[in-house]
Amino acid sequence: MIKKFTRLTQYILEKPILTSFLVLFGLSLIVVAFSFPHYINRFDVFFPQILVEAHGMLFDVAVIGILIFWLNKIGEERRRIKTYLDEIDDFRLWESDEAAFRTVGNIKRLNQNKIYNLNLVNCYLARTNLSHVNLSASNLNSSNLSHANLVGCNLEHARLNQTNLENAHLNQVNLSHSFASGANFKDAVLIKANFENAFLIKTDFTNAFLMEAKLRGCHVTGATFTNANLYKADLRGIQGLDLDNLAKAKTLFLAKFDEEIMNKLKALHPQLMGREALNFN
Repeated sequence: MIKKFTRLTQYILEKPILTSFLVLFGLSLIVVAFSFPHYINRFDVFFPQILVEAHGMLFDVAVIGILIFWLNKIGEERRRIKTYLDEIDDFRLWESDEAAFRTVGNIKRLNQNKIYNLNLVNCYLARTNLSHVNLSASNLNSSNLSHANLVGCNLEHARLNQTNLENAHLNQVNLSHSFASGANFKDAVLIKANFENAFLIKTDFTNAFLMEAKLRGCHVTGATFTNANLYKADLRGIQGLDLDNLAKAKTLFLAKFDEEIMNKLKALHPQLMGREALNFN
């Protein structure tokens, strides 16, 4: 008998709705039992008091209930966000496909919660799909994004110093005002990428596709453009540009430069400025 009673108690406690209903039913019996004489003998006095209490209950539901629900919702959202951030931290420095895809999943969930400024230092994200993800002002220093898909990704004001983006697809990516010094963009596809006012000191663009890319106002001291395709690229206002280094590019056909630099290139390297240098392969 005791064991049956214990099992029944445990069963009830494991069902919060059933437990609440039983507590409500028990309290209702007690209240009705004590109030029954008033129902019979003093109903005309007792009923208005019930209405007053009913209005108080409505106030509690409308104000306190909604407030508690709102606070609980905020608390749950913060706990979820903390869980996603903790998981990103757990997978940091773990170089595996599972770690990469789990981290990307958490990044996208954080984006859904309007969290964009993330710490992704030393994260392994190779061969992942981050297209159209918002990582503005995020820190991706020393991360591995080789062969990743970042088409239309927002990396404005992001930090990508020493980041590996070799063979990555970054068409129409927004890298304006970013810090990508020492980043590896070898063989990367950067068609119509926006690098305006970015810091690209000692950045490697070897074999990169920079057609119609915006490089206005960038700092490119020591950057490498060997065999890079700069067809229609906008390099006006660029700072620290080494013309001998730029001369190693595949083509500069229809690229835009400040007048002084344009005149020097036409005089020193006319073969890069003409249509005959155009080559998309």
